[in-house]
Amino acid sequence: MSLRAFILLFVVLLGGCKSAFFGAMNARQSTDGVVAHRDLVYDRALNIALDVYAPAQATHAPVVVYFYGGSWMSGKRQWFRWVGEALAARGIVTIVADVRLWPDARQDGFLHDGAEAVRWAHDHAGEFGGDPRDEFVMGHSSGGQIAAMLAVDKQWLAAVDMRPRDLAGFIGVAGTYDFIPFDEPEFADIFGHTPAEQARSQPINFVDGDEPPALLLQGEKDTIVSPAEAVAFEGRYRQQGEPVELKLYPAVGHEGLLLALGPRQRSAPVLNDTVDFIRRHPAAR
Repeated sequence: MSLRAFILLFVVLLGGCKSAFFGAMNARQSTDGVVAHRDLVYDRALNIALDVYAPAQATHAPVVVYFYGGSWMSGKRQWFRWVGEALAARGIVTIVADVRLWPDARQDGFLHDGAEAVRWAHDHAGEFGGDPRDEFVMGHSSGGQIAAMLAVDKQWLAAVDMRPRDLAGFIGVAGTYDFIPFDEPEFADIFGHTPAEQARSQPINFVDGDEPPALLLQGEKDTIVSPAEAVAFEGRYRQQGEPVELKLYPAVGHEGLLLALGPRQRSAPVLNDTVDFIRRHPAAR
């Protein structure tokens, strides 16, 4: 069996387990006070959709565009309904967006899709009670890399007539920002084989002092994404004089950090810290 075939088989098997797990997470989440708008196509040419979770009777609410993790190879927005509902229950219009995944797309495809989702959110936020000036990008793990790249590498939002400074902020949840050399050989197919190609995938390389404020959330016991990445990313922000906050949670691992976004924050106050950051940062001007 080829490496690619093995990886695809692994993703399919893992996806079955994840579907059951996240199905249980969704079943546990309360939907009181949250209005869901599902299967909204934001890119008709590619038939890519997103789901919107809005507080009932929201007006001028902050907006979060959330990108899920899965090593750029697996995941679907339906698995993360609970994230959308948890944030919406706190008064935030939350958009959980699909992007194309490997092997159907590679880095430029992921970021093209992410930028289109952000543009869609900007244009349509008011329909759900959101304020398009008060828009944040957020992501977990590989989704954190996508969100970070949109916040620091100007070319992606420029393609949809926006700029990073149009965002009110960026929130990374165990995001990966500085991950060369690659541990997984398939990542070379995703991001490129040469040093120059691979450097384009690293958010840390694009921080130049023209970014929105950042909140970096990281478990100290994470064995999937090293805490050193968040520490280095924070350092680069500070070198450029940009506002950044780093929250390190002791005894919290990679998935535990994600699960703490739910209503039962037993391992760390991730949801509270996220909502607090959003509330403290004014809309972009």
